[in-house]
Amino acid sequence: MKIKPFAIEEWMNEYENDAVYNLAETCVDSLSIKELVTTGGSDYDEFFRSIGDKKLTYGHITGSPKFKNNVASLYKTMKPENILSMNGAIGANFLVLYTLIEPGDEVVCVDPTYQQLHSVPESFGAQVKRLRLTQENDYLPDLEELESLVNSKTKLIIINNPNNPSGSVMDADYLKKIVDIARKQDAYLLCDEVYRGLWQDPDAEIPAMADLYDKGISTGSMSKSLSLAGLRLGWIAGPEELIERCLVRRDYTTISNGRIDDLLAVHALENYDEIMKRNLKIIRDNLQILDDWVEKEEKITYFKPQGGTTAILKYESDVPSEQFCIDLFKTNGAFLAPGSCFDLEGTVRIGYACSTEVLKNGLEKFSEYLKTVE
Repeated sequence: MKIKPFAIEEWMNEYENDAVYNLAETCVDSLSIKELVTTGGSDYDEFFRSIGDKKLTYGHITGSPKFKNNVASLYKTMKPENILSMNGAIGANFLVLYTLIEPGDEVVCVDPTYQQLHSVPESFGAQVKRLRLTQENDYLPDLEELESLVNSKTKLIIINNPNNPSGSVMDADYLKKIVDIARKQDAYLLCDEVYRGLWQDPDAEIPAMADLYDKGISTGSMSKSLSLAGLRLGWIAGPEELIERCLVRRDYTTISNGRIDDLLAVHALENYDEIMKRNLKIIRDNLQILDDWVEKEEKITYFKPQGGTTAILKYESDVPSEQFCIDLFKTNGAFLAPGSCFDLEGTVRIGYACSTEVLKNGLEKFSEYLKTVE
């Protein structure tokens, strides 16, 4: 099996640990263990005393009942039997693709998006048709083009909402139109929803794909929206027949997730509203800071994100984006992701949901660097 190098992950692995101002991170400012455990008024010491006698054996194979019940409650129509615990959304996406895709299948995937979503099915021997998202169309799928790419051979359509890296958001009407296209050809529809709930519009009501379509699949995780990437827990939400098929393949890759991860994730999910209140304030406050900064920077333009934690910044320079980011990083420790990781040369991706102090200081350093760029 041949597979392309994972550009954004290789970039992060190479430089992230040495960043002074990490503006490439895509999670909302991560919670500490103490912050998580005391959320909801729990006593820190008592919490750990209560789990002290837990044996570190295998956990529930498909996810603990509490975990699956709490995840199911995030959806309108999902029940615990529609939920399968995985090692992050990256594990959830991989298992769906590993289960559904065979050599010769046709897949349609939006682009730019998280590279896993098109590189993995390609590595399995699928013909992947990429649906290019453009700023001219607000980084939304062109529905006419999508319909032209989908046919009776299409096994799976893959979308990402909110979109990484652009921060575009498909509303309920838009999603329903995509469902109509998938339904006509009886195709599965996978939506990577790791940033779900992080809407800039306080009145937004965006449905999950698993609630919209009988062959709709949603993947999610504790990482982005809930600030708990260190737990390495995610899930698949979808039709029971798919979950049962995934379980056959899962035995070869996962067995079970960690018991401590599951316990901490349950606590977070039981305090979902409080964590989301914190995180929505961070992304909305920080986007205003970023928006004000872009307004003042003559060399920068962007598409203002509608959701998620990332944005694409277009810069005025002929310097290739990877070199641009390396030069910035070496100059003052400000760290961004090059647009080349997403086939968006001449741009950089910024993660603006870090701590507000890091964002402000990082943007200040970015401004200093821009004065030196020709």
